Amino acid sequence: MSKGNRIKHTFRLPPALSKQLADYAGRKRVSQASVVEAAIGSFLSPDGSERMEAAFSRRLDRISRQIGKLDYHIEVGNEAFALYLRRWLAVTPAIPLEANAAARADAEKRFDFFIEALARRMETGRHLADDLIRAVPEPELGEVEKTDGSGPEPPA
Repeated sequence: MSKGNRIKHTFRLPPALSKQLADYAGRKRVSQASVVEAAIGSFLSPDGSERMEAAFSRRLDRISRQIGKLDYHIEVGNEAFALYLRRWLAVTPAIPLEANAAARADAEKRFDFFIEALARRMETGRHLADDLIRAVPEPELGEVEKTDGSGPEPPA
């Protein structure tokens, strides 16, 4: 707006707020009137709250997608661990008491190898979920997925 197209308003501010206004205008090197004008315009703007709501909505959507990915990765990790544990329990015999000390020493050594392998894998950036996605074969043209989820069946 030009200077000729303005209406004069007189109002009073508390001393602390007046000092804040003067300090802010001085730091930004603008007039106090322009700061008050921008603040009132922003406060009375009908779309200001809508813009904030849209920004919050976008952020919440992004966070929801990230939580979904985390949920998937945790689920994959839990299932992988459950499969491993079932297999391990099925193939590992109980240890007699006489061999317990030797078995513990061997277990410590194997666990150290496991930790080293896990550290190397985490450093490479490769993850189990990525391997699973690559391991699932894409159905070929004309193949239909079986209803039991065991893979594609050839076309009839």
